Amino acid sequence: MAAKSTPAPKTGPEVPVDYRTIDRVAGPLLFVRDVANAAYGEIVEIALPNGQRRQGQVLDSRKGLAIVQVFGPTMGINIEETSVKFLGEVATLSVSDEMLGRVFNGLGEPRDDGPKIVSGTRLEIVGNAMNPYSRQEPSEFIQTGISTIDVNNTLVRGQKLPIFSGSGLPHNQIAAQIVRQAKLRDSSEGFAVVFAAMGITSEEANFFLREFESTGALERAVVFLNLSSDPSMERVVTPRMALTAAEFLAYERDYHVLVILTDMTSYCEALREISAAREEVPGRRGYPGYLYTDLATMYERAGKIHGRKGSITQLPILTMPSDDVTHPIPDLTGYITEGQVYVSRELQRKGIYPPIDILPSLSRLMGLGIGKGRTRDDHRAVSDQLFATYATGKDQRALSAIVGEEALSATDRIYLHAADRFEKEFVNQRPDEDRSIDESLALAWDIISDFPDSELKRIRPEFIQQYRVHPPVPTA
Repeated sequence: MAAKSTPAPKTGPEVPVDYRTIDRVAGPLLFVRDVANAAYGEIVEIALPNGQRRQGQVLDSRKGLAIVQVFGPTMGINIEETSVKFLGEVATLSVSDEMLGRVFNGLGEPRDDGPKIVSGTRLEIVGNAMNPYSRQEPSEFIQTGISTIDVNNTLVRGQKLPIFSGSGLPHNQIAAQIVRQAKLRDSSEGFAVVFAAMGITSEEANFFLREFESTGALERAVVFLNLSSDPSMERVVTPRMALTAAEFLAYERDYHVLVILTDMTSYCEALREISAAREEVPGRRGYPGYLYTDLATMYERAGKIHGRKGSITQLPILTMPSDDVTHPIPDLTGYITEGQVYVSRELQRKGIYPPIDILPSLSRLMGLGIGKGRTRDDHRAVSDQLFATYATGKDQRALSAIVGEEALSATDRIYLHAADRFEKEFVNQRPDEDRSIDESLALAWDIISDFPDSELKRIRPEFIQQYRVHPPVPTA
């Protein structure tokens, strides 16, 4: 999707009118009757009897009844004395180059004590659908500095690759590490990060800000923070604000933008709250039936456009309730996106960071961003060999728990030890350790070089001869 400019406000006979016809308040929603021509997505201004003003947005309009979603608490709203003004314009974000290095709240207002963004350009946060004919195939490698992503589940420019995590797992730490370390191999190209957090605690927000400021990552980032203490309705707007900023940087300023959205589960919970307040017929587990469509309107804003130098790559993070991958949020996300990266509770219990399990993880567009001229000519072969080696090693680990390691053959024991080395040396790395793709591939070769040539079935002989680190471990 590409953002579009906002239309001119109403003038003349269509000057906004104050309505004092609030019928009722239901949770975060106002029901306003006798409203003429209210438009879906239209912004409203709510004036309370005590002089406070809040913003809202029209969610539905039928037979003169407008349903307004309030960006803020609905406490203190007196239905007889509170007025609602329909402004005739949709939600917009003021955008400029000065957004880089700034921190905003979920509604795009500064929360870093800096000035408001003053710009002649305001973009609608809903964006426009990207013409499939104009969409360019994702390509080129984005280096995150995390071996399990760069080697086995490569992030490709223009891709949407979610991280599936669980409650209590270090997905926030992984997100912060990616913001700090993500880069293009060609340093001459402009690169920026747009980071949006929804429903996080103040402690988590302070962690992110400390990480970004202390490492200098904030200078090339635009940060949107919606706290758990903020109105939940802000969470519906926050990712769209972030994506609008990303579209401006990508398609107007030619940046290659990495968008990190955490936590999409908080977003979906807010969407369910709105659906319940509207008394809609619930879908799976109480989520609205349009959850798939709603998520697609955001995920599909990633990509590259023919004729534009910039690109948008998405890395949404979601926590699976009860670690259930069949839950509607990860299930529908998996249908829309191009793969997934799994954060493993089993690896975390072993003290391994980042606890990314490569076996259920997948990057469907990996082949478009690796190979000669992009990463290295042996990249695909090494990745395939690591998958096979680790899967076989885990099988031998389960078998040895039953029959004992002594009952395994010499070759099986090599696989068993390779699986241990893979977890402790390749998967495991310090939170501040930024590995280049060459360093990650060198670690991989050190592990698979334990095997004789006959076991390296996924690697061509010329690659073995060129890259083998040491002679194989004797199997006799």
